[in-house]
Amino acid sequence: MLSILQTALELGLIGSLTVLALFLSYTMLGVCDLSTDGCFTLGAAVGAVVAISGHPWLSLPAAMCAGVLSGFVTALLQTKLGIDSLLAGIIVNTGLYSINIAVMGGASLLNMNKTDTVFTMLKKLLAGTAVSSLYKLFVGLIAAALVVWFLSVFLRTRLGLAIHATGDNPDMVRSSSINPAFTTIVGLCISGSLTALSGCLLAQSQKSVNIDIGSGMVTIALASLLIGRAFAPKGGIPVRAVGAVVGAVVFRLVYAVALRLNMPAFMLKLVSSVIVVIAIAGPYLKARYPELYRRLTHARQKGGEGHA
Repeated sequence: MLSILQTALELGLIGSLTVLALFLSYTMLGVCDLSTDGCFTLGAAVGAVVAISGHPWLSLPAAMCAGVLSGFVTALLQTKLGIDSLLAGIIVNTGLYSINIAVMGGASLLNMNKTDTVFTMLKKLLAGTAVSSLYKLFVGLIAAALVVWFLSVFLRTRLGLAIHATGDNPDMVRSSSINPAFTTIVGLCISGSLTALSGCLLAQSQKSVNIDIGSGMVTIALASLLIGRAFAPKGGIPVRAVGAVVGAVVFRLVYAVALRLNMPAFMLKLVSSVIVVIAIAGPYLKARYPELYRRLTHARQKGGEGHA
């Protein structure tokens, strides 16, 4: 049971970077970026190729730069070519499938068993200590903490506040002599870099990359983000960002429990969808509950009067 909990924590912390990316693009900027799946795979592929070439530390900024390019193209389609944000994400996600295979040298799978990664380097550093088996957890925890800190600081800057304002009211931003196209581009570039970093770390953690590694990540990230809102419905950016990380971990724990109950792996996508529906519909149904309760009570009373 402890090993399952540890694995869920590791995957949750690594995946939380994608959740925090969605926190920036979806919650702050108000853009639902459907290129997340392809961008995640792009980060994993670029990071793997750079690590295999003998540069494990360089793989992290390389993956982030690739994510910036993905976010830039998505934003460009929206702001300069007038393409709807949802359609722009779908177009980029579709195109990234071919690009990702090209990055992987035409293969759909890359093996990294004999490759040095940031995880193996930390494992060697911690060898012989009491926490040597927690090296993956430490990498995920450090990465998540750094991203939470970055977002907490960045979203308090003038540019960060402008990005938040763009999501709330782009007309007001435009009237304040701030270009909403620029803030959208910056926001999606940062979001793409975080998504790609998450993919890079996951690939190095499991020491392999396949072309479907990012499949369903946008659903998983959205579900985790909505779960995080339940833990931190109010508060400042740091509290809400930490809530997003907690949501990612809780989601992975649900996955772990489902696997523990011998649920077939192909059913996990359905679990993700159900969690998203519950997370979105839950607050709505909670708000409607008093009205529904009054209607049921009134109908029951009328029924009782009719029998009388």
